[in-house]
Amino acid sequence: MTTYNRLPVTFEHGEGVWLWDEKGNKYLDALGGIAVCGLGHAHPAVTSAVCEQAGKLVHTSNLYGIKNQELLGNELTALSGMDKVFFCNSGAEANEAAIKIARKFGHSKGINEPVIIVTKGSFHGRTLATLTATGNRKVHAGFEPLVQGFVRVDFNDVTAVKNIAKNKSSVVAILVEPIQGEGGINIPDENYLNQLRDICDQNNWLLMLDEIQTGICRTGQWFAFQHNKITPDVMTLAKALGNGVPIGACLASGKAAEVFQAGNHGTTFGGNPLACSAGLAVIETAKKNKLDKQAQEMGTYMLDAFKKALSSHPQVTDIRGKGLMIGIELSFPCTELVKSALDKGLLINVTAEKVIRLLPPLILNKQEADTIVNGVVELVNEFSGQSAVGL
Repeated sequence: MTTYNRLPVTFEHGEGVWLWDEKGNKYLDALGGIAVCGLGHAHPAVTSAVCEQAGKLVHTSNLYGIKNQELLGNELTALSGMDKVFFCNSGAEANEAAIKIARKFGHSKGINEPVIIVTKGSFHGRTLATLTATGNRKVHAGFEPLVQGFVRVDFNDVTAVKNIAKNKSSVVAILVEPIQGEGGINIPDENYLNQLRDICDQNNWLLMLDEIQTGICRTGQWFAFQHNKITPDVMTLAKALGNGVPIGACLASGKAAEVFQAGNHGTTFGGNPLACSAGLAVIETAKKNKLDKQAQEMGTYMLDAFKKALSSHPQVTDIRGKGLMIGIELSFPCTELVKSALDKGLLINVTAEKVIRLLPPLILNKQEADTIVNGVVELVNEFSGQSAVGL
């Protein structure tokens, strides 16, 4: 089906931050498969784990115990400080699980039509429920009627949430991204999550964080909420957890961890031995190589370099980032930059029409970071009709 506007390139193999197409052309992947390939392409630890597991056992069923699932669950709960995990196949599925937890939690409190607060500019998936939770009218169009049970506020607007708390007794949870990825690398005030945590505690709501794009070391911590020294009631993961092998996870703590009972939710493929072997390899490699620190250091290095080169550019309105999650906002739509970058051997993304989004693999070194910075600076200057500015 014609569901994708694909670029005119097909990749044949990859290694680290690099990809090669069918003609042998080489590209630096500054998008990481949209924050998926945190370890880069064809990482030997993931390759070895998946090959070894495929030779033993790919799938049984969640009717039985799955050792790799238990091991990965133990790793994630230890790293996050949360209590329990449900494994699935994608970020959308993880968010569906979170939404179901919130609704069942609400019904347990006697609320017949529970409501979840979500934010404008968010992205939570493309199933009907997660599409409705997503704060982008373009994503909704053509799929009405949407799912009931959501109320929308501006991102980073605590006052709006407090006003809802005063007037809407059917609210049971807040679902929010710590940093909006698809929305344009929108970074809230430093205490935003702390304030949401307080509001949820005061009103007996669940704080549910969509860390599908921010999780697994992307922002300089294992999980973005750790910058705020809080713990959510529910957190969703996917993308980087399998380094390209499809896997999602919905973690819960405290009262939220006890909501699902046998028969309330399930999956055929989620948490199977193969997917969890990839997840375990990702976690082990990220811990061994301290990729949370690597992301923090390289992200700061790149952000400083971009600010030095572009902060005075008349058509660059903002340069922002946290760890290796970087956005450069221009004053005009710049989607054409993606094809121009491809022609130069650089894979980038433009989101929210005006924001260059960079999500490179966490294994990035300084030389590769310089290549990305120089390439993007050159593109911005060329596109805006100005002469290239060296770093």
